Amino acid sequence: MATYAIGDLQGCYNEFRHLLERIDFDPARDRLWLVGDLVNRGPGSLEVLRFVRALGDAAITVLGNHDLHLLAVGAGVADLSRGDTLDELLRAPDRDELLHWLRRQRLLHAEGGHVLVHAGLLPSWTVGQAVALAHEVEQALRGDDYASFLSCMYGNKPMGWSDELTGCKRLRVITNAFTRMRVCTPQGEMEFKFKGETHQIPAGYLPWFEVPGRASRDATIVVGHWSALGLRVMPGLIALDTGCLWGGPLSAVRLEDGALFQVGCLTPVAQDW
Repeated sequence: MATYAIGDLQGCYNEFRHLLERIDFDPARDRLWLVGDLVNRGPGSLEVLRFVRALGDAAITVLGNHDLHLLAVGAGVADLSRGDTLDELLRAPDRDELLHWLRRQRLLHAEGGHVLVHAGLLPSWTVGQAVALAHEVEQALRGDDYASFLSCMYGNKPMGWSDELTGCKRLRVITNAFTRMRVCTPQGEMEFKFKGETHQIPAGYLPWFEVPGRASRDATIVVGHWSALGLRVMPGLIALDTGCLWGGPLSAVRLEDGALFQVGCLTPVAQDW
């Protein structure tokens, strides 16, 4: 059995299937870890969701910001944004079943010294704390009143974590850290406008995974989300968003031995975030 972590798909269905052929993926034998953002911007979001859902236990996916945006639009609490490519999915006859399945996926998965999450972990969070906090959001998404959570999910504040946070503010900080964060201060205050390369990071901020004394540093965190960061495989981090949507490759790393597999982009579609 092998476990393959794969970077952001964002509707790049043909590249996804090509990559599975490249790694000789067998759902009866192997497992996929998908870093989230299954949907949006690319042309095949509907096909991606149908395929991953059909894989059952052979695929573990965590939710990314685009997946949560789809759920909010589907629940009627948010509007489509410029550049969204979700119309076909939202009109599909099986949309309700797909959205029901999607909102029951995880925000974080920890296993065997690896942590799968879309964006990152705040530097003060241990892996155990992160698992518990992810569960809070997962319970909100799976509950009967999930639309209320989705309606208050958007926003940048509070910028940092406090154990005293409650209600919507608490869930928003957790969600933002797991699905939107790229950089933060050494004290864990997040900044969400920055999307560029590391040499362009604003003064006072640094990549979340470079914060000295990060409480989760003994685990290997597997992420996507930051396409300008590119592929990073280093002690404590596997970053896999290599920008397939922008014309870069789609990447997979076999967790057992660190082997890298890539396929080229077939048709770059994204022009702007």
